[in-house]
Amino acid sequence: MGSETIPGLYPLHRTKTLHLVRHAQGFHNVEGEKDYKAYLSYDLLDAQLTPLGWQQVHNLRKHVQACGLSKKIELVIASPLLRTMQTAVGAFGGEGYTDGIDAPALMVANAGQSNHPAISSLNCPPFIAVELCREHLGVHPCDKRRSITEYRSLFPAIDFSLIENDEDVLWKPDVREKDEEVAIRGMKFLNWLWTRKEREIAIVSHSGFLYHALSNFGNDCHPQIKSEICTHFANCELRSVVIVDRSMIGSNSSTTNFPGKIADGLGLPSDAAEKKD
Repeated sequence: MGSETIPGLYPLHRTKTLHLVRHAQGFHNVEGEKDYKAYLSYDLLDAQLTPLGWQQVHNLRKHVQACGLSKKIELVIASPLLRTMQTAVGAFGGEGYTDGIDAPALMVANAGQSNHPAISSLNCPPFIAVELCREHLGVHPCDKRRSITEYRSLFPAIDFSLIENDEDVLWKPDVREKDEEVAIRGMKFLNWLWTRKEREIAIVSHSGFLYHALSNFGNDCHPQIKSEICTHFANCELRSVVIVDRSMIGSNSSTTNFPGKIADGLGLPSDAAEKKD
């Protein structure tokens, strides 16, 4: 029997379900398709979503609600850039925010000059911003973030406490992060997820980061499965995957396992008892 025909089996509490999303269309995507040199323009610094991008977000929101995913997600992680946070709160956040709702806004009205109404944090999972899942760092101004102080005013209910520096000290104007460095950062991010108690997590990130973070997976699978894992994401595409803790990185205990018989002896089946004798 070939290795490709052997199914994998792992304890459920050693797994996490990740719902991976690339941000919706940003203005940098539009300009970069016209002329690649546009990615070097500071006019696109921390590019926000286009009107078409917001429509993509609304379509994704309808999907996650229709398929029941919105009720399962325990945590939403977003790269701390305008386009990823706009996508995250639009797809997984609460309803439109109005005065009188006893919950802070996930996003204030017109955040990033988006002309989009405010979004409430009511009845939605917690949101946190994590720098490990940012796009390639350096050179392209569209991948440079703003200060956390500014972001907190735009996204009051997103937790930015894991980000150490107010200003963007990771982005360098003259050095672009290499693909292999992004892949290494991706593995650090996936390992960090095992420090979280949540089992079902939505992650809103970027095409380059997702592609290179997943590039090391699927080599022991059917080529079709490998391609399902390791192809570039379209704008606002969602893929659901399961990661497995093979090395006891996490410490989660099972919430569904039951120890069975509580008494002297193991209650061995007859075949096993015979071998023991």
